[in-house]
Amino acid sequence: MKAAVLSDNKFIISDNVPKPVLDEYGEGAIIKVKGCGLCGSDIVKMQTGAAKNGTILGHEVVGEIVEINSKTVFEVGDKVALGHHVPCFNCQYCWGESYSMCRHFKSTNIIPGGFAEYIYVSEEHLHNTAFNVNLNLSSIEASFLEPLGCCIRAVKRARIKDNTKTLIIGLGSIGILMGEAVKAYRNPVYGCDLIYERVCLSEKFGFDKSFLLKEENSALEEMRKIAPSGFDTIFLTAGASLAVDFAVKAARDGATIVIFSSIKNDNGFKNNDIYYRELTIMGSYSPSPMDLEDSMRMIEEGKVRTAGLASVYPIDKINDALTDTVSNKIMKAYIQL
Repeated sequence: MKAAVLSDNKFIISDNVPKPVLDEYGEGAIIKVKGCGLCGSDIVKMQTGAAKNGTILGHEVVGEIVEINSKTVFEVGDKVALGHHVPCFNCQYCWGESYSMCRHFKSTNIIPGGFAEYIYVSEEHLHNTAFNVNLNLSSIEASFLEPLGCCIRAVKRARIKDNTKTLIIGLGSIGILMGEAVKAYRNPVYGCDLIYERVCLSEKFGFDKSFLLKEENSALEEMRKIAPSGFDTIFLTAGASLAVDFAVKAARDGATIVIFSSIKNDNGFKNNDIYYRELTIMGSYSPSPMDLEDSMRMIEEGKVRTAGLASVYPIDKINDALTDTVSNKIMKAYIQL
């Protein structure tokens, strides 16, 4: 089968990758991939060397079941979107609702990654993280199931209170989804970014207002007109060290800052800022099956819009998609198979 195989920080298209065989796994399903989103985490894995040569990446999958041996209600011909990790629900991490820290969660995955014509999905994936795609949804829209689930997880962890103001720092596709998730829970949301087009786009996706972050002091001055004491909740979706300091300056005393991005170095929050200002700093990493269920419902009901966020590339052009994403030419790449 055809797949995009990682080789020295780029993809090599191969027609000779072995197709997964259901009989080798027993229960589960073989899915013919229609398309897969290119996630920022895929790029980070490539840039940091976390993903080795020969790896097939991709986890924001939409496809059609072509073979199945399962006790679930899924059938051959079903169009599905799915998440790639499954928690055990019975460990110290799951009991504490830190599902993405569950060791079983981290060990489970689709086989191979979604940048391949066919993948194997286990029985426990079918039970917990696979969802039928309604006919009214395009494959591209449905591919946002997992990234939106990540955002919903972060919003839940933040425990945003009524009548408070939330700021999203970084208005890429994840920042837009994060803001839409905040709005879906009926809270006002504001955004900021260095790129003017993204500031404008965020307001089209329902942000109450967004700010162009060209000069820090002037941006903070404009923000103070909206939130005189600073923002109550801040989501850090920009993978830049400077965003850390700006988040602290934009926060009110006692605010919650949710980290939803990695940065290239070890810069972090200062102890005394956290201590004297009683800031809550938390991370949010990946969704649980319940978050994925909420994600599919919000997409189906139109509470979160995804149309227009992704640019489509055939798998043969996946390296162009990678270059255009890194250079901020596009918001999000969807790799079509």
